[in-house]
Amino acid sequence: MTVLGAKALNRATLARQLLLDRAATPVLDAVAHLCGLQAQEPQEPFVGLWSRLRAFDPAVLDDLLTGRRVVRTHLMRRTVHLLTADDALAWRSRHDTMLRQRVLSTYRRELAEIDLDELAAAARAVLADGEPRSMAEIARALAGRWPAPGLRALGELVVAALVPMVQLPPRGMWRVRSGVRNTPLSLWLSRDIDPPVPQGTDPVGEALVRRYLAAFGPAASADLRAWCGLAGLPAAVAAVRGELVTFRDERGRELLDLPDAPRPDPGTPAPVRFLPAFDNAILGYLDRNRIIDDAHRGLSVAGARVVLVDGRVAATWIVEADIVVVTPLRDFTRAEHTAVTEEGQCLASFLSGNDSDGVQIAVPFR
Repeated sequence: MTVLGAKALNRATLARQLLLDRAATPVLDAVAHLCGLQAQEPQEPFVGLWSRLRAFDPAVLDDLLTGRRVVRTHLMRRTVHLLTADDALAWRSRHDTMLRQRVLSTYRRELAEIDLDELAAAARAVLADGEPRSMAEIARALAGRWPAPGLRALGELVVAALVPMVQLPPRGMWRVRSGVRNTPLSLWLSRDIDPPVPQGTDPVGEALVRRYLAAFGPAASADLRAWCGLAGLPAAVAAVRGELVTFRDERGRELLDLPDAPRPDPGTPAPVRFLPAFDNAILGYLDRNRIIDDAHRGLSVAGARVVLVDGRVAATWIVEADIVVVTPLRDFTRAEHTAVTEEGQCLASFLSGNDSDGVQIAVPFR
């Protein structure tokens, strides 16, 4: 079986994630290809798309949000993702069990005596008027009947697990600060969520395997699980295995892939890219060594924004007074320093609406 080294996997990941060459793909198609973008930090998807698409216009994503073609909702790993409306409707039921289990594991003691179906029905009754509500408002409306858990546990159970919700615009729009207002996904989209399929079949799971590999492969089954949080996908992997090709990584793990998906030459040049907080190009794997050193793995879950140099995490970045401030994790060569500066200037201009192209790199090149 062919062994793919770290650099081969890195270049494949960059190609699938649209980070090797910026794509001319429409924004909606890019969100679909990426299987959504992690979006608990509302402005971060704009940077993620800017780094991946040519001439990205934030107004297009705003229009997709207000036009109800993309939505912000809890899904993979119980985190807020920006997804196409079609994917949210198709995938939500398949994630129900995982979402419930994750909330219940966090609030096991507080929620131990709750009848989940009864609570879900009561929450839907509260929300049936279509009035957007914060999580606290939803919890307060139910707390008279279920006072024991406390508002936080009750609200999270309803909003993140029991009732499929969408976070309404202006939350998540470009340069807008707005609190979270929730409404049922089916009400917002005027379409019902796809129902669960009969036991013994898993068409959604099989679709998730294919879609994940298109955006993240080659990857191990454990990487797939780390991305979506679903435990019950071995049967789906087995069902589509005949469509796939297999490799091994340098650690001996089996890697699955679509036969015609891009796997660039490991020597393909990789441009500097600035990634937002919690980008799935890093979080979408159990083994993240293809893109970030183990010594810096904690950055990927701490919300650090990172800079890719030669395809790997080599710095973090923040914005201060419209200036992009870069803190390298290693010494840069002169050429790397120049490339990071140039890409940082473009990012500063994007973020400031062309008011600034300021970049500051915390240490000089060697």
